[in-house]
Order: sequence, then structure tokens, then C-alpha cells
Amino acid sequence: MLITDVRAHHIRIPYDAGVASFKQGASAIAAVDIVLVEVSTDAGLTGWGDAWGYVCPRSTATAIDEMIAPQARGLEVPDAVGIPLFMERIQRNLHLFGRYGITMFAISGLDIALWDLAARVQGEPLHRLIGARKRGRIPAYASLLKIGKPDLVAQECEAALRRGYPAIKLHETTVPPVFAARQAIGANIPLMVDMNCPMDGVTAIAFAHECQAAAPLFLEEPVWPPEDFTTLAEVRKKGGLDLAAGENACTFYQFRQMLAAGAVSFAQPSVIKVGGITEYLKVVALADELGVKLAPHSPYFGPGFLATLQLMSLRDDGTFVEVFYMNRAACLWRGHIDVDATGTIAVPDGPGLGYEPDKEIMERYRVA
Repeated sequence: MLITDVRAHHIRIPYDAGVASFKQGASAIAAVDIVLVEVSTDAGLTGWGDAWGYVCPRSTATAIDEMIAPQARGLEVPDAVGIPLFMERIQRNLHLFGRYGITMFAISGLDIALWDLAARVQGEPLHRLIGARKRGRIPAYASLLKIGKPDLVAQECEAALRRGYPAIKLHETTVPPVFAARQAIGANIPLMVDMNCPMDGVTAIAFAHECQAAAPLFLEEPVWPPEDFTTLAEVRKKGGLDLAAGENACTFYQFRQMLAAGAVSFAQPSVIKVGGITEYLKVVALADELGVKLAPHSPYFGPGFLATLQLMSLRDDGTFVEVFYMNRAACLWRGHIDVDATGTIAVPDGPGLGYEPDKEIMERYRVA
């Protein structure tokens, strides 16, 4: 079976996050950009992948069209054993264009699509191709966008609990919203704080000390730059709180540097950034070897989210799947990935990633 084509589809689905906001520079963002990767074969089977592209969708799509498609088109579709070798060859061929960022986002999309295809060929869900499923439903945490005002943070936390979420993550960089959230949700609900790399080491240590009484499960990426693993390890050692990081790390090798430095208690591979399922599995094996917990990064709604559910189902470790707390105008998966009243999401049982994207939704929200 040969790969006949690799195509990128840019889908933009508007959302309403209420009092929260997400900005890149001075521009507010009110839509989720998804870059779907479609791998077609001469046997009529199709695999679907997902490449990170929230604020760079056209760049990511161009990378797929110009770099990824020529590398894969016309080659034999690899099976599960052959995918790592196939992807290593592509990584080697493209290393001149960068081992991180856009190039690796595009590589991630192809890798996920190939795993989807490999499982579809077998007529099995992806998790069964890799190992034994241990969870049929994954608990979700509400990943709130940045709000800033403590009273509004408390209001949104309470609303998320009413919708069934069993845990909350903030995107805040000041102390009052953290304590407002803890007061709103009570002592027994897990609370996490994602900071998006704003501080130097001294400031991050002070922030951690100030937050201790609110008992966050972890602080996520408190340090700039994110690859300064030495400073991150210092904050973890002196700040008195567990740290998480990894959404900005690409490839197993950067995770190895981070974990070897003792920088984190929780590793956060993002399947649509790190290099796909192949690299994600390497990170998981390394984390297990070094005794580091997992907290996968997954605030997306394309095939990468399905892949994350499939991968998380292989572990009975109590981890939560991350879900952006927002109301979307549409869903590529016909509502199958919505959080239910128990605060969980069902792991798909269909072939491959489990579902086919809704073609009508794709066309309605396609960006030319």
C-alpha cells in the first residue's frame, strides 16, 4: 500500500470563552485553528493527523505541503513496527530546517496520521495496536484561559465544577487569582497553575512560596526561557512546589535534557508538537524510567486530542486530560469528545484514532 498524497487542511472554529481571553501580542484570539493532516493511500484508506498551528496555521500548513508531503508521497505505508524508522528518516532529511517549532509540528501531524492508518489497516483502535487498554474513560480538567480578576476566576471555577469537571487549571501569573480559585473549589479539588514562561528564577521561587498555602498540584512553566532547565530545576528545588513543563519541548532528546536536569515533577509531552505518537511514546518510557509523572498537554480539538485519549487509556495512573474551557461553535467529532456529567471523556473504540472527522464541519469552517 502506497502513500499517494499528504494534504494540510486549515480549519478555524470560533469559540466563546466568556470572561477569559487569549492573546498573541496585542491581538485577541477567538477561534481555534486546527491543521488537519490527511494521508491518502492507493488502497483507499485515509489516515488523519494533527499539526500544531494555533497562531501559525498557514506556516504549519505550508511546512506540510512543502517539506512533509514530498518526503512521504509515493512511499510504502509503514506498519506499527516500521513507523519509528520511517519518521527518523524524515527527521534526518529535514534536520536542516530545525528540530523544533514549525518543522516538528508538521512532522507530528504526519506521524499521527501514519499511526491512525496502521491501526485502520488492522481494523483496531490505536490503543490496541500499542498495548493493553487500562481505562475506558479519562477524567478531564478544565483548562481556563487567562482571566486576571480574582472574582471572575472564582466564578469560572465554580461554573466548571457545576459542569462536572473534577479538576481545574488556571492560566494566571499573580497570586490573588490562585487563592480565589482555591477558595471557590475547596480543599479537595486538584488545582494547577499554568504560567506560560513569564519569570526569572528568583521571581518564580518567590511566586511559588506565595502560592504554597493554596496547595496547587503543580506550577507549569514558570521560567523564561522554557529551555532553561537549570533554572527550572532550581525553582523546583527552592520553591517548595512541584513543577510541570514540556509543551514547548520537541523530540525525546529535549525531554531527556529536561528530566536529566531534575527540572520537573510532571512531564508534559504534546503529541502534536513533540514529534507525534512516536516521540510521545519515547518520552513516556523515559519518564517512567526516571520516576517522573505524566501530565500530557492537550488543549486542542483535532486528531491530536483523539490520539491523546488513546495514549492515556494505556495507563492507569490517574492522569487528567486537558480540555480548554470554552464553548466551541462546532465539533469535528460530532460531540464525541465532550466532557460528560461525570467529568470524563470516553476513549474511542473505532478503528485508528476512533472517529472520522465530520466533512461537513470541515467544509463549513475551512480557511482557503
